[in-house]
Amino acid sequence: MSLETHIQLALLIPLIGLIGIVLTGRMPNVREGVTLVTATANAVNVWAIFPAIQSGARPSVTLFEMLPGLSINFTIEPLGMMFAAIASTLWIVNSIYSIGYMRGNKEQNQTRFYACFALSISAAIGVAFAGNLLTLFIFYEILTLSTYPLVTHKGNDEARRGGRTYLGILIATSIGLQLPAIIWTWHLTGTIDFVEGGTLLGKVQGLSAGLLLALYMYGIGKAALMPIHKWLPAAMVAPTPVSALLHAGVINAGGFLLIRFADVMLLSPGTLAALVMLGGFTALFGGLVMLTQSSVKTSLAWSTVAQMGFMILQCGLALFPLALLPYLGLVRTSLFFGLLN
Repeated sequence: MSLETHIQLALLIPLIGLIGIVLTGRMPNVREGVTLVTATANAVNVWAIFPAIQSGARPSVTLFEMLPGLSINFTIEPLGMMFAAIASTLWIVNSIYSIGYMRGNKEQNQTRFYACFALSISAAIGVAFAGNLLTLFIFYEILTLSTYPLVTHKGNDEARRGGRTYLGILIATSIGLQLPAIIWTWHLTGTIDFVEGGTLLGKVQGLSAGLLLALYMYGIGKAALMPIHKWLPAAMVAPTPVSALLHAGVINAGGFLLIRFADVMLLSPGTLAALVMLGGFTALFGGLVMLTQSSVKTSLAWSTVAQMGFMILQCGLALFPLALLPYLGLVRTSLFFGLLN
């Protein structure tokens, strides 16, 4: 089987599983069996790509082209491969836990829960394998929309309030900030592809560079930067398996995007200094608020906000000397491992 086929299957297997979950919704044992089989098949398929990427292959698939230069493209590089492999593996673990949790608590709408979970995994893999900014944006939005029913799963007033905060912040930042940044990048460079060495390097400077940096950094709502971090503590009203998804999948997607956009920017020392200060403030404030919390889930949410601040600070420090450009791949990988910890 070709690597290109594996890429397409990585996106399709969760969607096929989603259909199976919906069709077997009235048979809980079969439905949960479909969930586990789908999660396992997807992980095996994703990990089958890993050796080729480790050997230097960079497979690419273009589904279709909207306009000249604007295509839905998937290209696997090492960081994306790592993110997809971790996400697909955690789906198995989370599914096993979810079965016991959902049955033990006699939760309602279990079929919807498993179906939305499958869709969110497909979206996360789409983010990981995105070959350009447009593909990244589309699957980022799908990930937001597919996790919204999971956050509001309990259906009570508290869950609906948390869901509104979650959806409102993530949609507003991506459409209001990230999308204009992508359009501006296309206008400046004529491309939305990820370019080794930085898509915008040498194309923008001064005030424009700082503004574009702010649009990208705050356009990644999932990175939980201050002051657009409130969606994460608010989303802790979700069931425990969903909280795990938010911390291990959604937040990691924000961290992944942060590193990818750092690749796009690679700007001047002045803008990178601003990135360092922003990260430091987020880390300090998040850590202090965490110490005041009594709820374990809320405390964990604020701890994650603090860790994302450290992530941003490390990005700025690592990229500050442009002499590190030849080692960018190593820096990005080490930062991603830091996020997982």
